[in-house]
Amino acid sequence: MLDTKDAISSPQGQAARATPLLMASGVSKSFGKTQALRDASLILRPGEVVGLLGANGAGKSTLSRIVSGHIQPSGGEIAFDGEALRLASTRDALGRGIALVAQETSLAPDLSVLENIFLPSLATPGRLSYSAMRARAGEILAGLGHEHILPLHKEVRTLSAAQRQLVEIAKALSLDARLIIFDEPTASLSATEVDRLFDVMARLRDGGRALAFVSHRLEEVFAITDRVTIIREGVSVAEDVATSSLTQGDIIEHMVGRDIGAIYSARRPREAGETVLEVRSLRALPHVRDVSFSVRRGEILGLGGLVGAGRSEAVEAIWGLRPRQAGEILVRGKPAKLRKPVDAVRAGMGFVAEDRRAQNIVPDLSVRENMLIALMGQHRGFWRGYNRRADRMAALIADLGLPADRLDTSLLNYSGGMQQKIIIARWLLTEPDILILDEPTKGVDIGTRSSIYRLLQDAADAGLAVIVISSDFEELLGLAERVVVVSDGLTIADLPASRLTEEKLTLLAAPRTSTARNQALLQDLVQRHGGTAFWTLIDGEELICLATAGGRPGTELAPGEAARADETLIPAALAVRAETFTPEADGARQTLLTQMTDRRGHDLGWIGLTLPGDVDPPPVADVAARVHSLTRPEETE
Repeated sequence: MLDTKDAISSPQGQAARATPLLMASGVSKSFGKTQALRDASLILRPGEVVGLLGANGAGKSTLSRIVSGHIQPSGGEIAFDGEALRLASTRDALGRGIALVAQETSLAPDLSVLENIFLPSLATPGRLSYSAMRARAGEILAGLGHEHILPLHKEVRTLSAAQRQLVEIAKALSLDARLIIFDEPTASLSATEVDRLFDVMARLRDGGRALAFVSHRLEEVFAITDRVTIIREGVSVAEDVATSSLTQGDIIEHMVGRDIGAIYSARRPREAGETVLEVRSLRALPHVRDVSFSVRRGEILGLGGLVGAGRSEAVEAIWGLRPRQAGEILVRGKPAKLRKPVDAVRAGMGFVAEDRRAQNIVPDLSVRENMLIALMGQHRGFWRGYNRRADRMAALIADLGLPADRLDTSLLNYSGGMQQKIIIARWLLTEPDILILDEPTKGVDIGTRSSIYRLLQDAADAGLAVIVISSDFEELLGLAERVVVVSDGLTIADLPASRLTEEKLTLLAAPRTSTARNQALLQDLVQRHGGTAFWTLIDGEELICLATAGGRPGTELAPGEAARADETLIPAALAVRAETFTPEADGARQTLLTQMTDRRGHDLGWIGLTLPGDVDPPPVADVAARVHSLTRPEETE
């Protein structure tokens, strides 16, 4: 295998690290009467990742597109490698070693991975050597640590979003790019895919590339960047500042020009009312296998899990967008027949889908018409109560900060954050009992996030049942009172947010191909030895039960519920976790706990077997061997 440093290090490498590779100052850009940039600056050095931050519409993407040759500036100075930089096109930029990796890739979907990596070379005269191209592509991917997961013969249209981004990066490296701009690269990625991308970026940085990283997600900024530049209203208000010297509050204040306090306003004390939506054993194959949850009036419920876990598919099935094979949906305690979206609307439900442009916006309609369209579908007699709804609409518009004289303009003229708030207002106008939002803050800036959170808190205060689907675990824990975790199409846990941390949520949400296997293991232990078997995660005094079998003697552990050790009937065993059956003080129970780990030593939880205190327990080695043989069979063959 080619050495990583050799594969991705640039010709200039470490020698140029201290000297800026790119310096931009006083950059301006106008689009007609709109001034997108007024006085923007940016410094990028080899061997560093610089975060380029700003609210929606601040100008960060405009500056990225100028540096990468997509558009030309109206004014200002840009120097690259000590020389004035004037780019007429992206081809000019690539020729100088500057590349842009955007959320939406610029690949040819019908060509193979190999052909896309060398796409710029395909247009040059002369014969191409596919064997040389394959060898070079292998070197590049080896340097990125991904030579085995990206088949060169595959058509790009068959790849995931994360794989397509990797092809874009490899394409840039095939041209010996020395400066790479990542513009919102994580927007469509799962947490695992984000980690892999950051590993690639770290390799590029360590190899001497200069990287810029555009993102709305502050946790990612702190995870991968060395320095940040912040743009507000087209002006750089913080330039080339060490990330380690800033707090999240510092960045937010620079971005919005004011201290907006905590992103998540403190949970407001409210009395949750009756259950208005209950979902029982919902199945909508292939993504939803068995999902159950309920939500009450005045409650914000979080649906957590990784991308592809089945959360979005579950609510789409409830909404009538996907066929259901099994399950029951109760609205206000009565079975509901929700075969199509209009049925859900008339049942008092609202739904903000994940894909804002494709699923929520009607591009040919104005702001006013986009806000009223759901109301028109809800009421056959639309004009009934029109004046009251008009007053409600005026109040919502004022809350959104939207000028009333712009209601008849196109919704597409507004930023993504304002579009999202208008879509939420659309459903609030219908005065629903249940409001479901799928990734409501995806792709919006911090200031807009805060205002969306306030909208949802106000809605819950007014008695709405609010369901928020999010891959951002910090968001779920900051906003929801209760979190239902979905993994592999199954409901894994239903827990108060106060009992969870981001680490616990991450562990619960991880794809569990082992779930069925571990449930079979519990049944096997009970059949062999009797008693009660359980699978649990343990963190200090806190534990979360994932599955149980048997039932006598009882343990007070229930699947999907959290508890402290002293709230169970086996506190001594949970405290000691010894490699033996541990009796409880009252002598009624004895419990053996066996830890499960994967081949890399990662914690997969504990398998417990609780027996009556007056029976002779089986040999500990036999139970441990059985657990080991079923959870890591590849090591016992």
